[in-house]
Parts: sequence; C-alpha cells; structure tokens
Amino acid sequence: MKKLDRDNIDFANTDITKLFVNILVPTLLGMVSNSLLNIADGIIVGKGVSSDALAAVNISAALYLISSSVALLFASGVSIVAAIHLSKGNIKAANINMTQSLLFPAILMSFLSAIMLLFPKELNYIFGGSEKLFPLVREYVVYLFPMPVLFLIQIIGTFIIRLDGAPRYAMYISAIPAFINSVLDWVFVFPLQMGIKGAAIATVISMLIGTTMVMTYLLKYSKTLHLYLLKFSRTSLYLSMRNLKYMAKVGLPTFIEEGALAFMIVIGNHMFMRFLHEDGVAAFSVVCYLFPLIFMFGNGIAQSQMPIISYNHGLGDKARIMKTINVSIMAAIALGIVILIIGILLCDKIMIMFLDEGSNAYEIATRGFPLFAVSFFFFTINLVIIGIYQSLSQSGKATFYTLLRGIIFMIPCFLFVPNMLGEQGLWLAVPIAEAITFVIMYIDYKKNAIRII
Repeated sequence: MKKLDRDNIDFANTDITKLFVNILVPTLLGMVSNSLLNIADGIIVGKGVSSDALAAVNISAALYLISSSVALLFASGVSIVAAIHLSKGNIKAANINMTQSLLFPAILMSFLSAIMLLFPKELNYIFGGSEKLFPLVREYVVYLFPMPVLFLIQIIGTFIIRLDGAPRYAMYISAIPAFINSVLDWVFVFPLQMGIKGAAIATVISMLIGTTMVMTYLLKYSKTLHLYLLKFSRTSLYLSMRNLKYMAKVGLPTFIEEGALAFMIVIGNHMFMRFLHEDGVAAFSVVCYLFPLIFMFGNGIAQSQMPIISYNHGLGDKARIMKTINVSIMAAIALGIVILIIGILLCDKIMIMFLDEGSNAYEIATRGFPLFAVSFFFFTINLVIIGIYQSLSQSGKATFYTLLRGIIFMIPCFLFVPNMLGEQGLWLAVPIAEAITFVIMYIDYKKNAIRII
C-alpha cells in the first residue's frame, strides 16, 4: 500500500520486544485518546452544566459500555480468528470473517439505538437513575441514539486495521475523533449553551468521523484484509452465523470484561444512590469516567499481545509465544504501579477537574478515590493475563476468570462490604474483587503455568 505510511509488521520474524512496542505505542495512544472522549464529556458537562448533569451522563454510560462490549466481542474474536487464517495463508477466509464481524453486529446494534429513542425512562431507572435525574438522562440519551452502530464499526475497524499492518492509522481513528469531540463539546456546552444535549451531539459527530475513517481505509487502502461481498442464501447465512458464533466464543472474555464495566457502573449507581444519593452518584461518576481509561491501558497491552500470540500460535512457535507473554506481563505490572501511584498522589487535582471544589460531591470523591485506586494495579494485570488465555484460544479459562472478577466477586462485594464498612466499603468493593481474582489466578499459574500448545 503506497498511499499510506504503512507500518512494517512481521508477526513471525521481528524481535518480540520491538514488535510488541511497535504495536503497543500506537494502540495505547489511540485507545487512551478514545477514552479521553468520555473524560472530556465529564469535565465539560460537570463544569459547564451541573453535577446532576454529570450524574445523568454516568447513568447513560452503561450504553457506551454495552455498545463497546458487543464491539469487542466480535473485534477480539475476528482479530484472533483472522490472524490464525492469515498465518496459514487463507486470506479469503480472513476477509469473509472480517466482513461478517462488521455487518451483522451493526444490524444488532441498531436495535439498541431504537431502544434509546423509545424507552429513555426505563433505561434511566434500570441504570440507577432517579426522578430528579430523568429529564437530563432523557435529553442526553435521545440525542445519542446513533452511537451504538457508529461506535461498533469504529472499534471493530481498529482491530482489523491493526491486524492488516497499520496500527498507526488505527491510532488516528481513535485520536482524531477524540480531539474533535473535545473541541465540539466545549463549543456546544459553553459558547452555544446547548447543555447536555450538546455533549451528546458532539459525541455522535466525532464517532461519525471515526466510522468514515474506518470505511475509507477498508474500501481504498487496505493491504490484505478487504471487505468481501457476502451472499445471503440460506446456506450462506447459516455459515455466517456459524462463523459469528465461533468469533463470539473466542471473544467472549473481552465481551464479559467490557460488560463487567457496565455492570460495575449500574450496581455502583444503585448503591451510591442508596447510601449517598445524587451527590454520591456524581462522585462515583468521576471514577466511572476514569476507569475506562485504566481499562484502555490494560486492554492496550492485551490487544497488542493478541495478534502476536495468535499468529505464532497458528505457527506453533512456543518460544515466541512465551517471550510475548513475559514482555506483556512485565509491562502490565509496571503500568499498574504507575497508575496506582498517580491515582493516590493526584487525587485532589483529578477531582477538581470534574467537580466544584468544596461541594458535597467533591468531598465524597476525594475521600473515596484513593481507596478505589488500589483496584487499578490488580485490574491491569488481571486483564492482561486473561488476554493471554484468550489469545491461545483457551476461551473457557479466560471466560471463567473474567466472570470471577467482573460478576461473581463483584456482586457480593458491592452488596455486603458497604453494609459492613459504610461509605468506605462503597469504594473498596471493586479493589477487593480484583485482588481476590488476582490471588486465585496467581495460585493457578504457579501450579499449572499457561498451557501454550
């Protein structure tokens, strides 16, 4: 491909550390930029509208995570499946899988868009909102309705483009829309005084730009992975469903991982509303804006290792797989420590970006955030280890650990720890769930290691 500055990616022969860094840096920058889209919404809405508006956006945040969880289900699945096909020279199968992963999930997400338009009141209460917050939630959700389809295409597209050998372009797909969203957020909320609907419209416009960039690449610039003209006969549809089922099976841990974030937000909203009311939800919303950023750091490492491990797994090269595993785990440990230190030391400075200093929501957030930050260390490492199992097509073990940390331990921790420790327990529920999962995974690893082949 001569029209784009294509990255030199050789999954089979390039030195593992160099290859990992070459994929990680643009992947991480792109994903962090994408997370800044949400953070920009939070800062501008919190300062430009009100803390109640910030809480309302957090009530709606589960919609982002539902959309991204479905996207990651098929994105990580097709990334692994297509990488194995490419390692065996079966380019046609990779192209078919890639096209299927974009088309059918987009149709599925259109139903979520319809629900957002038709049932905003029901969504408000399901996600932990109150009567007071409903008008703001409704205004935000109704203007946000194109988001599920656009977000899905953008996320799956970055995985495909990264596998096609252009991780820097994939980075631009995240970074450019994030920058545009931040600018439009400010324009719509402050000079134009459009309130919370302005933030929603800015998000939709930025995602439309990202989706356009994905389709432009796939239609004009892709090197190996090209959109394939699918057939819609009964047999073809059956084969498509079979392929999608397999991709979903492989990508299930990532789906649950992202879905667990939505679950954490929803159950957290309910518990913070119960104990601390709207100000508590506003304080918790700051964590909910920042946690996807932490997820992106860990997921950036997991995604960077994924095509390397999967490709070499297809070749049966155990040495390169083990080298990749060691590099990615060390990166996760280092990153987890740095994020934890930043979260504790800069707590006040982070909170004041979202909330007015001295407000009740600000005081609640500054008391609790250092406690919650402990989860960042364990979460980052857990995410990368789960990604290793997933890359080796050991979806059963990856799914088990994802369910363990995201739901099985999360529910009792959120339900019982606050009743024992009060306000502090609200903030410690997630760290405790992550720490227990880490200990269990570590014990399992020491006993059984990771089965490569």
